[in-house]
Amino acid sequence: MTTIDLPLLPLGKGTDLSAERGVECPGDLPAASDPDLVARAEAAKAALGEKVFVLGHHYQRDEVIQFADVTGDSFKLARDAAARPDAEYIVFCGVHFMAESADILTSPDQKVILPDLAAGCSMADMARLAQVEDAWDALVDAGVADQVVPITYMNSSADIKAFCGKHDGAVCTSSNADVALEWAFAQKPDAKVLFFPDQHLGRNTAVLKLGYSLEDCVVWNPLKPNGGLTAEELRAAKMILWKGHCSVHGRFSADVVDELRATIPDVQILVHPECAHEVVLKADLVGSTEFIINTIEAAPAGSSWAIGTELNLVKRLANAHPDKNIAFLDKTVCYCSTMNRIDLPHLVWALESLVEGNVVNQIEVDGETERWAKVALQRMLDLPGRSHKD
Repeated sequence: MTTIDLPLLPLGKGTDLSAERGVECPGDLPAASDPDLVARAEAAKAALGEKVFVLGHHYQRDEVIQFADVTGDSFKLARDAAARPDAEYIVFCGVHFMAESADILTSPDQKVILPDLAAGCSMADMARLAQVEDAWDALVDAGVADQVVPITYMNSSADIKAFCGKHDGAVCTSSNADVALEWAFAQKPDAKVLFFPDQHLGRNTAVLKLGYSLEDCVVWNPLKPNGGLTAEELRAAKMILWKGHCSVHGRFSADVVDELRATIPDVQILVHPECAHEVVLKADLVGSTEFIINTIEAAPAGSSWAIGTELNLVKRLANAHPDKNIAFLDKTVCYCSTMNRIDLPHLVWALESLVEGNVVNQIEVDGETERWAKVALQRMLDLPGRSHKD
């Protein structure tokens, strides 16, 4: 098989200014935790028995994933938790908005725990409720709010989901974004969509799945007055895209796609739709995390792939499929820094605290927010004929 030989920046020492955020890469993960922590996690989990249900997102590090009862994308995991009403404690090894979704969907008797409260999501944080409310006021002032249907990606806070519920909008995942947009455009005459927080998923879906043009899309920048847009631009637009992005998927570049195609014969480029439009245009296949996993599992032995998604998952796929040539679609080795804040020491602390009868880092969504967020989620669940995967 072909050897992968991309020029990697020195771990933790390089800055790739061509990336969307241009941030320093923190480098490779530290060595796996000591065996004592593994034994303590096993003992605590055994002591809790059926009272605890551990969820592990695909982007988690291996030392955490080994203790997950189920793995998956964020919404699947939240629904898995809801399907286990006898589990008193739901330990969500993911990020904050995912734990919120689990709290919304599970019963009031269940307690959702996030092992490290610092595990947030930079994309979700790019759309704050106050900012979204200001944007809506601007749409009212421009005379277009009556035409706008808000659609939020699953990767958003509970109060943003609730905002969509209150304003006749819905939630979507990367698997059903096209169906959600079709639904939104059918809700009102001359409908427009306010899509947040990920501009790339919105743009890629509208242009490549629904046939809109790039000119139909404008970007609302919450850090600029009136989003940096004129009233005329708002009136002319079909898609009003929030200026947000994933700090991992935003790093992938079209140049590296070209380099890989020149380096690895017959390589197939497989990317997540959170990648920038120019990257998606150069890809062979585009789809959700579950789509990426299923594609690699079904691929023939000896096939070559370059995958544009979080590195923990890409490495896990490469290790699970040694008969396939799997590369990471980035010249800088970088993990999702917030997802990786959930490590084995935090998991052990959370589990041992539960054994001692102390509930730590419980994630609770207030009743009013939960009620309206459920409205938006239910509208998504009512969409026809598409799986609800991230």
